[in-house]
Amino acid sequence: MSKASTTRTADLGSQFGERMRMLVLPQLKSRVLIPAAMLALVPAVGFSAKFLPGYSTGELAVDQQISRHHDTLLNEMALLLSTIFSPLGGAILPAAICLFLLLLRRSPVNAIGFGAVASVGWLSSQVFKVIVARPRPNPTLLADPLAPETGFDSFPSGHVCLAVGLAFAVYYLASGTRWRNAAVIRATSMVVALALSRIYIGVHYPTDVVAAVSTASAAVMFFSGLWNRHAARTRARLRFLERFGPIPLEPHRYARECGIQR
Repeated sequence: MSKASTTRTADLGSQFGERMRMLVLPQLKSRVLIPAAMLALVPAVGFSAKFLPGYSTGELAVDQQISRHHDTLLNEMALLLSTIFSPLGGAILPAAICLFLLLLRRSPVNAIGFGAVASVGWLSSQVFKVIVARPRPNPTLLADPLAPETGFDSFPSGHVCLAVGLAFAVYYLASGTRWRNAAVIRATSMVVALALSRIYIGVHYPTDVVAAVSTASAAVMFFSGLWNRHAARTRARLRFLERFGPIPLEPHRYARECGIQR
């Protein structure tokens, strides 16, 4: 094979590799045990926070103290984040990124993978919201309730779970590229900023946002193992997406050939 042919082949493999970054996701060696242990701790923490005498009162004092020192600029920033990562935003934002990956980047594998990871992170909160049913902080007890919410769905924070799911999806998409470190820093900053904003607004206790990070992280790590094991069969049923880009039926073999194994 000539040097020119070798170069073209390498370039083609590189282009296909970029469109297959989420073909095989990074996973833990103990891909079941560690996430299961993390998820088992979530309801234990939730019920402790809900029923231990004085626990919620102590956490409410944090919200109250912050509420007394609100700042106009911080108010606007916190409310903006709340809107972006709201249930509506949680549907629009991942969908927009998936469409970008599918239609413009011509990468159905990355589009499906990104949407799946983000969705798993977000939806993981709904299970424990129902199980724990912790009341939200009482807005009438706050000095400046910016966006009063009531109900028994405080634990864990759905907004933060969505942010964690998106953070993992961005990290997986950037894994193996020169953008990985920057993606990790920005994604982590996004999660931290949103978690603080939910406490700042007064709609969550600190425990709610910490538990959300653990919940979504464990759910995504567990899902990554399932994706690597079973997603090929699902993608085989979506062959109509091949008009937008390649969908390999032997992901692990293809990943090895493209040098994107995890």
